[in-house]
Amino acid sequence: MNEVAKVIPLRGDAARTARGQIRRARLEPSPPTRLYPAAPAMHPAAAPGSLAASMRDAARDLVADQVVAVAEFLRRRLTGDYQVDDFGFDPHFAENVWLPLLRPMFDSWFRVEVRGVENIPDEGGALVVANHAGVVPIDGLMTSVALFDHHPARRPLRMLAADLAFELPVVGNVARKAGHTLACTADAERLLRGGEVAAVFPEGFKGIGKPFSERYKLQRFGRGGFVSAALRTGVPIVPCSIVGSEEIYPKIGELKSLARLLGMPYFPVTPLFPHLGPLGLIPLPSKWYIEFGEPIRTDTYDIADAEDPMVMFEVTDHVRETIQQTLYRLLAQRRNVFFG
Repeated sequence: MNEVAKVIPLRGDAARTARGQIRRARLEPSPPTRLYPAAPAMHPAAAPGSLAASMRDAARDLVADQVVAVAEFLRRRLTGDYQVDDFGFDPHFAENVWLPLLRPMFDSWFRVEVRGVENIPDEGGALVVANHAGVVPIDGLMTSVALFDHHPARRPLRMLAADLAFELPVVGNVARKAGHTLACTADAERLLRGGEVAAVFPEGFKGIGKPFSERYKLQRFGRGGFVSAALRTGVPIVPCSIVGSEEIYPKIGELKSLARLLGMPYFPVTPLFPHLGPLGLIPLPSKWYIEFGEPIRTDTYDIADAEDPMVMFEVTDHVRETIQQTLYRLLAQRRNVFFG
């Protein structure tokens, strides 16, 4: 009889114990569960006559390892031998399916360079606040790969996304499994109190939908709801600056009537879309930089400060200005949009 996937309540000691078990499981290598194991290294001193045989052996071993890994993955899915939390986060799915799908884009297409990842704490809650751009929110996906693959503790990034992401068929289900949830104060505080790293993009649709002529100029940061969540939970705010996302789909116009008809915040026109049809959906291979800045402490504030509009404005403006200045610095260092 198949078992039902275990649900981890995101609260109290049980949650901390479960998260510790999941984190230790990530840090401990487990070759049998890898979907894409590395091919055996070829001995440099191998004789030319044995090269073909060595290559055949390596290919055979690689295929065998992949079959075993896929079989183990399917076994765990079918038997319910995996865990999800109260938000629907499925680490087994995220690590074995979702992140591997994103890595080729991260490593080979955008060639992302990650800086300052040590500013994310090894454990405990933190709130990453980043600029938003690119017509399609690929920047959030690349930031999640950056944190998991480059942080020593391989921490998952729990993004706070707009309602539209969870209303779309398939997309909403995948977003939940990947660890993301609605961009509301209640969910944000619950994640942060649970010791998770959450991410928010305060510009929202104003950021990703702005025209190419306004690239890297931050839009308004809302009313500071993310600051309130950070102050209430006492977690650090980590400014994150992303360069490269503005150039993947240069927005030169929009079809407002079609956007209203489809219920979309905007329908973009780029140099390649919709003129080239599906080919125009391929993002341009710009060179990316993702930099995590120094944490801004919030544990020095009183709980009452979370209700003070002046405090909210001051901290929000500080975070926004930090990201904006970092963007200017990274742009000044970049010599070419596509080659860095």
